Amino acid sequence: MDTFLVVFAACMAGSIALCGVPFGLIFARNLNGVDVREEGSGNIGMTNVARTAGASAAALTFACDVGKGLFSMLLARTFLGVTMPDGYAFAITDQGFAALTVIYACCVLGHVYSPYLGFHGGKGISVGFGAALGLHWPIAVCLLVAFLLLALPTRYISVGSICAAATLPIQAVALWHLTPWSVMPLIIVSLVVIHAHRSNIIKLIRGEESHFSVKRSDGSDSRRSRIPPTKRRGSERGEG
Repeated sequence: MDTFLVVFAACMAGSIALCGVPFGLIFARNLNGVDVREEGSGNIGMTNVARTAGASAAALTFACDVGKGLFSMLLARTFLGVTMPDGYAFAITDQGFAALTVIYACCVLGHVYSPYLGFHGGKGISVGFGAALGLHWPIAVCLLVAFLLLALPTRYISVGSICAAATLPIQAVALWHLTPWSVMPLIIVSLVVIHAHRSNIIKLIRGEESHFSVKRSDGSDSRRSRIPPTKRRGSERGEG
């Protein structure tokens, strides 16, 4: 059997195994005794960890989710021997890059469908960003810009996340001129991430989506803490 195919298969399996590690669940449980699967949205990602377990657990979750994606891609690049073009590289036509996009998809799929949680997991944003840094850093920059353009003004993490996911295959074609074999895994990633946000899309349509918030050490919510006390008391009684 071709050595490249053996190494390629090992990198795919390794990326799924590493990126499937549910750091959000681990940190929330060990730092705050919270099972995020039973709190908030029930998601193991950074946003729900912040809302239910606090800033420290959320920061560690984000760092490790980004890190596992980046580390998986760097390992794959090393073992597969795929060299990246210098600079911005507005035309990536190397066939070896197609193999890296498959590994990229494995990183995101491993997180969204974690083999350690019965094929349930997060929504793929943090790990997708980290893996994009290892795939080709300008792609990650474009994803971050797309995310911030909508997440900051709306304060809806889900809106920025969906927008970033939708732009992934678009920028792959429009900016980087990737081959069809390289674009296909990115299309799959985009669809999977958007599908993972289906409940958020429904809530956005109904006007029920929650803004980003962080649980404070006293158990309160950072979003609620900005509500004037008089209005807060009224809202807690179901008024207003």
